[in-house]
Amino acid sequence: MILYYTGTGNSAYAARRIAAAIGDEAVDLFSRLRDEDTSPIESQKPWVIVTPTYAWRVPRIVRDWLDKTELRGAREIYFVMTCGSEIGNAGSYAEKWCRGKGLCFKGCAGVVMPENYIVMFSAPSPKEEAEIIVRANGRIDSLAQSIAKGEDFVLPQIKLMDRIYSGVVNDAFYPVFVKSKKFRATSECIGCGKCAALCPKKCIRIENGKPVWSEGCTHCMACICRCPKQAIEYGSHTKGLRRYYLGE
Repeated sequence: MILYYTGTGNSAYAARRIAAAIGDEAVDLFSRLRDEDTSPIESQKPWVIVTPTYAWRVPRIVRDWLDKTELRGAREIYFVMTCGSEIGNAGSYAEKWCRGKGLCFKGCAGVVMPENYIVMFSAPSPKEEAEIIVRANGRIDSLAQSIAKGEDFVLPQIKLMDRIYSGVVNDAFYPVFVKSKKFRATSECIGCGKCAALCPKKCIRIENGKPVWSEGCTHCMACICRCPKQAIEYGSHTKGLRRYYLGE
């Protein structure tokens, strides 16, 4: 079974492509994460966790859910992580987690997809986006073949900077950078409530026809990138920046 978490569509795209290639089911974790549903889930086929990369590791929202949820049936598990550039030393942390859960770690692989973290970076142009996705398709298909054959993913060589990014940088990322206070709605907001409905942490509410952010944000970028009016900004950095969403 393929379990995926997505904010702007990259991981959904990868998960569904893998599912189609190997004839397995792709399950969106959004409702389970939002409702804090940690009831057991079962699969007779190997588990495949498809997730974005947050500061060179599995997002804490996914890690915390996995910590509390019993995965029944199959004991083999793969991790596929979409990213803007690289996943650092994320595989070592995933492998350690697997040992603690009694699961057989089959590898952790990165898939470079269009950048979506626009509170710090810029999304690619439509032309660049299309080129990145074409390259990603080959990578996703190769990983799907390995999964279908039951092969371990080939692990990359881990360098010092990979350890630093996934270690001390990740530790600092959440308390220093993952804040909601800079989000705001502009006059273009129509009060549709889509941002609140898309928030996996339930930290957006609509007051007087406008969204208000509370603490707990995980910076998934769903609200800012999927607003139908592009009426959400993050400080001054996102003004004029292209939004990115890979829809169905």
